[in-house]
Amino acid sequence: MRTRSITFMGLGIALFVVLSMCLRVPVFENYYLCLGYIVMTIYAWNFAWYEGAVVGSLGVILYCVVGGLGFNGMPGWALGNVVIGLILGVAIKKIQTLRHKTLQVVLIALVAIIATFIGIEVIKSIVDSMVVSQPILVRVAKNTTSFVSDAFVIVASLPICLATEKIAKELRYGAEHGIDKTAA
Repeated sequence: MRTRSITFMGLGIALFVVLSMCLRVPVFENYYLCLGYIVMTIYAWNFAWYEGAVVGSLGVILYCVVGGLGFNGMPGWALGNVVIGLILGVAIKKIQTLRHKTLQVVLIALVAIIATFIGIEVIKSIVDSMVVSQPILVRVAKNTTSFVSDAFVIVASLPICLATEKIAKELRYGAEHGIDKTAA
């Protein structure tokens, strides 16, 4: 992995933390939208398929450490984000080969909901159940709020991904990698 790639992923991780901590949008009692998922989705959409997973999982770990949350929910949330990022990243790269942008967004939105369900309701619930020794159904019920709000943020960020697609790739890869700065 090149230094530029590592630096760019580090910026994504930092943005994940900043958006998660500084822009707190309340949804339910004591729960806020995790706007860091916007960054994770942009990375999965615009860059290598695994980068969304790295940004999402390391962003959550850093957010939990810096935000004073400590170990509370971190292992399940981090592993869940790996799954969400990988599923989303791989699916996006395959779906982007379709020519119709609206169909791309609709299919990616469906995949995002499924990936978030698997990552939060399945993976996070299993890990949380083992960490705090609660029955799995209790953890699934507690994680339902996270699933709904996280899936909402990911799906809502898809138009941002479309809008930033050209500029993000130009910033990341530059003209030397086949990105034409004069193309509209």
